[in-house]
Amino acid sequence: MHPLITPAVGQIIWGGLVFLVLLFLLKKFAWKPMLTAVNDREKVIAESIEMATKTKHEMQQMQAQNEKMLKEARVERDQMMKEATETSKKLVAEAREEAKAEANRIIADAQKTIQSEKAAALSELKTTVASLSLEIAEKVIKGEMTSDAKQKALAEKLAEDINVN
Repeated sequence: MHPLITPAVGQIIWGGLVFLVLLFLLKKFAWKPMLTAVNDREKVIAESIEMATKTKHEMQQMQAQNEKMLKEARVERDQMMKEATETSKKLVAEAREEAKAEANRIIADAQKTIQSEKAAALSELKTTVASLSLEIAEKVIKGEMTSDAKQKALAEKLAEDINVN
């Protein structure tokens, strides 16, 4: 052995040589497949991140569309409710007007019927009163005409009434 080379230095040299050979073998046979696997994994992760970003963006767009559709549906629902309320109010008002018109017509018909029945009753009453008056007058005149003096006095009285009128 050489005096400069001590066993510790020899071990370092042999260790270095073994390390370099091992590094060469790793680079030759293992380094490329490991780098390829790491690069492939990195690509998959990058694609997954990109896809997740796109999906997140699409989800946000869909959520915005859903919110827009919900707002439109609410507006449409409110419009329909308003129209239904207006229609129901209109129908109620029309029904009230028709009921009032019908009630007024019935009242007018009843008043006409009452007036005609009243006129008929008054006419019948007048006829009855006239008939009774004639009967009474006939009886009074028969009673008055029983004597000649009474007949003369009645004739004179009637003549005076005719002259006065």
